[in-house]
Amino acid sequence: MTKGSMIEEIFIPGYEGRAVLVPKGHFLYIIDVEGKQVGDFVCFNRENPGEHVSPVHMRSSLSSIRLKIGDGLYSNQRRPLMRVVEDTVGKHDFFFPACDYYRYKVDFGMEDHPNCHDNLVMALKPFNVQYDVLPDPINWFMNNALDANGDYEIHEPLSKPGDYVKLEALFDVVVAVSACSQDMAPVNGFKVTPLKLQVVKP
Repeated sequence: MTKGSMIEEIFIPGYEGRAVLVPKGHFLYIIDVEGKQVGDFVCFNRENPGEHVSPVHMRSSLSSIRLKIGDGLYSNQRRPLMRVVEDTVGKHDFFFPACDYYRYKVDFGMEDHPNCHDNLVMALKPFNVQYDVLPDPINWFMNNALDANGDYEIHEPLSKPGDYVKLEALFDVVVAVSACSQDMAPVNGFKVTPLKLQVVKP
């Protein structure tokens, strides 16, 4: 699968998040280890963390709500920080925010459930990435669709064990990924499992 020299591999246990620096020109693989696991993803320009991948700007720049090979991951400055090179699944989401404390408290009556927002915040701390509000994520492998009325339906992911997306860094970027903690809805097939990151030098 990987072409080039792998310089770092990071295992992300279920319910947790990790972050990594991806140098310009290097590739990042986001791998679904067991299948049907969503990965919440945020990405910052290493030299200017005020610039980050922004789903709302992506929808505008791509004129689309789907991601395809060759698409850029556009920032709040309307330029791509990364680019989709390979994708073995082809179904992802960049509408939904990361699950957070309030999602579980308000919707499920739970105040101590792990959540992606906190996972991403903790993963980014060692990189000293500064932001006022954590940006909304791209949710790799998340499978949602619009029904005939334009309402969202969330289905189990289509990803199988070993499926992946491969991204090229167009700048030095800091990326954080959370193995989504949602185990009370079809988001992860009702079971939270690991993800894996690989940084590859071409």
